[in-house]
Amino acid sequence: MRSDNVGVVKRFQRASTHRAALTSQQRPRRDGQRFDLRDRTAAANQLLLCAIVAVLFVVGLVGGFIHRPELFALGALLIGLGGIAALAVPWTSIPAGWVAVLPLVDIVAIALMRQADPIGGLGLLWVFPAMWLATLGRAGLITSCVLIPALYWSLIALGPEPVFSFASFLLPLVIIAISSAVYASARRFAAQRDLLDAQAARLAFARSAAVQQEQLVTEVLDTVDFGVVRFSVGGDVVYENDAVGRLGGSMPRLHAAGETRVLLQEDGETPLDAHDHPLARARRGESFEDETVWSQDAEGRRVALTFTARRLLDHRGADAGGVLVARDVTAEQEALRARDDLVASVSHELRTPLTSVLGYLELAIDEDDHSERVRRYLDTALGSGERLLAIISDILLTSRRSRTSVEAAVHPREIDAVELVRESVLALGPVAADRVIKVSVTETGHAVVYADPGRLRQVIDNLLGNAIKFNRDGGAVDVTVSTDGEATTIAVRDTGVGIAAEDQEHVFERFFRASEDVAGNGLGLAISADIIKAHDGTLTVASDPGVGSTFTIVLPAHAETRMSR
Repeated sequence: MRSDNVGVVKRFQRASTHRAALTSQQRPRRDGQRFDLRDRTAAANQLLLCAIVAVLFVVGLVGGFIHRPELFALGALLIGLGGIAALAVPWTSIPAGWVAVLPLVDIVAIALMRQADPIGGLGLLWVFPAMWLATLGRAGLITSCVLIPALYWSLIALGPEPVFSFASFLLPLVIIAISSAVYASARRFAAQRDLLDAQAARLAFARSAAVQQEQLVTEVLDTVDFGVVRFSVGGDVVYENDAVGRLGGSMPRLHAAGETRVLLQEDGETPLDAHDHPLARARRGESFEDETVWSQDAEGRRVALTFTARRLLDHRGADAGGVLVARDVTAEQEALRARDDLVASVSHELRTPLTSVLGYLELAIDEDDHSERVRRYLDTALGSGERLLAIISDILLTSRRSRTSVEAAVHPREIDAVELVRESVLALGPVAADRVIKVSVTETGHAVVYADPGRLRQVIDNLLGNAIKFNRDGGAVDVTVSTDGEATTIAVRDTGVGIAAEDQEHVFERFFRASEDVAGNGLGLAISADIIKAHDGTLTVASDPGVGSTFTIVLPAHAETRMSR
C-alpha cells in the first residue's frame, strides 16, 4: 500500500499546475487592473475635496464668514457634481485623458469660491487639483503650473483692489513646487510598478517552467520499473513513484499496522533486523549501493530486491534529504543460480572421469617399457589433465553460494608470510624470466600470519601470476610483506597495463575479465577474495591504467587478532 504522502504530493502538483494556469490567464488583465486603479484614484481625490468643501461651507454659513454665499454655493455645487461624476462615470471604458476634466472643473469651482471670500485663503484648495493633474503626466503638470497661477493673478487683477504683493507670488510658487514634486513621485512610482510587473512576469514564467519540469520528472519517474523514494532531512517520505506501489507487495514497510512479513539477508535465509531495513538505513542518512535482500510477495513467491541509497545536497551544500532506489532482481538472481547449478553439475560430472583418466596416465607413466618420446607425451598429457582438474575444482568452489563452503576448506595456523612469498616467487621465477620481468621481495624480517598455508599460497600464486601475465616485457613486480603485530600485509605491485576505473569494482566477481587479450577464465581473483574472506581478511586493488596495479592482502597475525576482528 502506498504512503498517504504520495497522494498529497500528487494533489499538490496538480494544484500548482492549476494555479500556474490561472496566473497565465490573469496576466493579460494587468492593464484592466490599472484601469480599476484609475477609478479608485478619481473617486478618492474628488471625494476628499468634496468633504473639505462641505466642512468649509457649513462652517462659513454658520459663522457668517462668507461674503458672497451664492458664489461659494455655486463652486461647492460644481465640486459636488464632480464627486457624483467620479463615482458614476465608468472611467475604465473611456479614454484616460477624460479624467482630467474633474480637476479642471475643480480649479474653476475653487476660483468661484475664492471670489466669494478673497481674503479667506481658499486658494490653497488649488493644491488638490494641482496634485491630481501632476499624476496624469507631463501635460497635466504643465496645465497646473500655468492655469492655476494665471487664474489666480487674473482674479487679483479683476478684484476691487488689484494689489500685487509678495504674497501674490507665494501661492503660485507653492502650487508649482507641489505639482513638480508629485509629478516626480508619480514617475518613480510608475517606473517601480513597471519593474515589478516585469519581475512578476519573469517569476511567473520561471514558476511555470519549474512546474512543467517537475511534471516531466514525475512522469518519467512514474514510467520506470524501479521504485524511487524521496526522503526529507527528517526522514519523512515526501515522494514515491508508481513503481513503489507495484513493489509494495514484496517490500514490507516499517511500522506498518499488521505487517508480518520480514526481509531476508542476501543469503536468502537469515532474517533482516528491522534496524537494518534499507528504508530505515536510508532514513538515518546512510548511503549504500546494490544491497540485495529477499522477501515474499502477497502470493508467497520469493522476490529479490536491490536497494541503493544516496544523500542529497542543496545549492548551499547542506543536507537536503535522500533518495532510495529499489529494483526487482529476482529474474537476475534466478538466472545466476541456474548458471551456478549448471556449472556445478557439469563440472562435477567432468571431474569423475577426468580423475580416472589422470589415474591411468600415472599408471602408464610408471611402466618401464616406454620410450623417452612416449613418456614425454604422457607427462604432457598428465600436466594438462591436472591443470584441467584444477580449473574444474575452482569452478566447483566458486559455484557454491555460501562462504561456509570455503571456510570448511580453510585450516589456519601461524606461519611465516615471508617464507611463503619467497617460495611463490621462486616457483614463478622461470615464467617471469621468459619475459625479462624482474620480481623482487621487500620485507622487514619475520612476519607471522594466521592462515592456511596451502590456501594463502594459492592466493599469492594467483596474484603474482597475474602481475606477470598482465605486465609488460621487461617490467617489474615487487612483493612487499609487513606486519604490525596484529595484522600482516602482503602487497603485490606491478608495472603492467593497469585496470580501468570502472572495472576495478568488478575484478573480484566470478567470470569477470578486465582484458580479453590475455587468456583466463575470470575465476582466480574471485576464488582469492573468497579465501581471504574466509580468513577474516581483506583483498583490495588500486590501479592506475597504463602505470600498473597493486593488490593488497591484510590478514590477522594471530588467532587472537582474528577473533577480535
